[in-house]
Formats: sequence, structure tokens, C-alpha cells
Amino acid sequence: MFLQPKKIFLNFTFNVCLFLILMVGIQNSSEKRKVNLIMSETVKLPVSFIVGVSFISGALMGSFLSFSPNKEIN
Repeated sequence: MFLQPKKIFLNFTFNVCLFLILMVGIQNSSEKRKVNLIMSETVKLPVSFIVGVSFISGALMGSFLSFSPNKEIN
């Protein structure tokens, strides 16, 4: 019963730690690009930030997909 909230908390904590490490690592990044979205364009962002945030958001969403409700068999 408590396994699901514990997994969610650990996944969220791990991804937040990855994000903080990404922020520290980006400090010396000099190459910046704009991301073209369907309707608009973003501000200039470091390429490493774009790649890192994409990886972290994919890992977070993928970890949530692995959760399924427990079916109790009586």
C-alpha cells in the first residue's frame, strides 16, 4: 500500500537532484539557441539545458507510466 507513494517520492526526488546538478553544470555553457515551438519561439537557452530538461522530463514521465493500481485478489 505504501509502496506507490514511496516510489513517487523517490522518483521525484531523484529527478529534482538531476535538475539541480544540471543547473550547476550549465553555469559555463556559452552556446545558446532558440527553440521553435508550433506557435512561437522561446528565448535563447543553452543547448545543454534544453537536452537536460528533455531527458529529466522524459525520465519523470516514464517513471509515472510504470505505476499501475494494485488489484487485490481476495
